[in-house]
Amino acid sequence: MSKILFVMTGVDHWTLADGTKHPTGFWAEEAIAPYRAFKAAGHEVVVATPGGVVPTVDAASLGPEANGGQEGADEAAAALASLGEIRNPVDLEDVRPADYDAVFYPGGHGPMEDLAVDATSGRLLVDTLRSGKPLGVVCHAPAALLAATDADGANVFAGREVTAFSNAEETQAGLADRAKWLLETRLVEAGLDVRIGEPWAPHVVVDGNLVTGQNPASSAPLAAELLKMLA
Repeated sequence: MSKILFVMTGVDHWTLADGTKHPTGFWAEEAIAPYRAFKAAGHEVVVATPGGVVPTVDAASLGPEANGGQEGADEAAAALASLGEIRNPVDLEDVRPADYDAVFYPGGHGPMEDLAVDATSGRLLVDTLRSGKPLGVVCHAPAALLAATDADGANVFAGREVTAFSNAEETQAGLADRAKWLLETRLVEAGLDVRIGEPWAPHVVVDGNLVTGQNPASSAPLAAELLKMLA
């Protein structure tokens, strides 16, 4: 059995360019699908957030439109309610990377607000990348990679092949023209080799011990890749 750390956003909003606080948090599917896969394989999951706050789910991710109808929405809500670890997170500051066999970051717009500038998360990402342990990051969570810099301020993920929620998807979601910055653009500016697939279709990129997924539909395939690495 392996011990997997889920690093999750601790905020309930994303500040847009005009100062508006857009309600958000983590995206349900991006936590539920990997959690179920890891637990089914017999692994332990520990959730950590900045400050140890209980993470907020993006209400939109529990709606019928995001789950193929009301039945799917009800199932998602029930599945989320069964994730006891999410209601009892540890403080990210107290995490010892050596205690974990793999690290996973679910997305949602929340990481754009806090993890993108969180130095503690940044150090964890640097340590995990360099340790060779499996590291999975999905959808908007690659925003956290922006905080992973070395002593000279260079991004340690520069040159790595990754994927992330694309500018096209943000545009189709209706938020691109209201955002302070776009994830795909900022990752490219930081020197990462961003590989984008078709909007909303599953797309996973593996580069060494780093596994990234483009969007919610990529969560389950990403988890499958991490399980291969842990086997």
